[in-house]
Amino acid sequence: MIDKSLRPLLFILGWISVILGFIGALLPIMPTTPFLILAAYLFSKSSPKFHAWLLNLPKFGPIIQEWESQKTIKKDVKITAIALLSVSMMGTLIFVNVSWKIKSILVFIWISVSVFIATRKSQ
Repeated sequence: MIDKSLRPLLFILGWISVILGFIGALLPIMPTTPFLILAAYLFSKSSPKFHAWLLNLPKFGPIIQEWESQKTIKKDVKITAIALLSVSMMGTLIFVNVSWKIKSILVFIWISVSVFIATRKSQ
């Protein structure tokens, strides 16, 4: 059980995760779903109302529910996520003029997130 004094902090961290997740929906270099899964966890400990709100989001709710209940990601969601991540990363690497150090960090993130997604259980 979470100490009641931590609930405000968890609530604030939950909203920060939601904001990062929504930014991730717009930017190719940031993931969306992991931040929303983190937000769901934080809200489950701090605000049942906002936890329920996340679980009922039309696009991400079912994915979060599946993760919470079974720790799985559907195969088609995996393929879509990795494909979209790959397309956006390739576009960023080809068309954005940044140093090789930044590009190396992006490639590391790309590979890490792709491996994480690919190695999760499927239904």
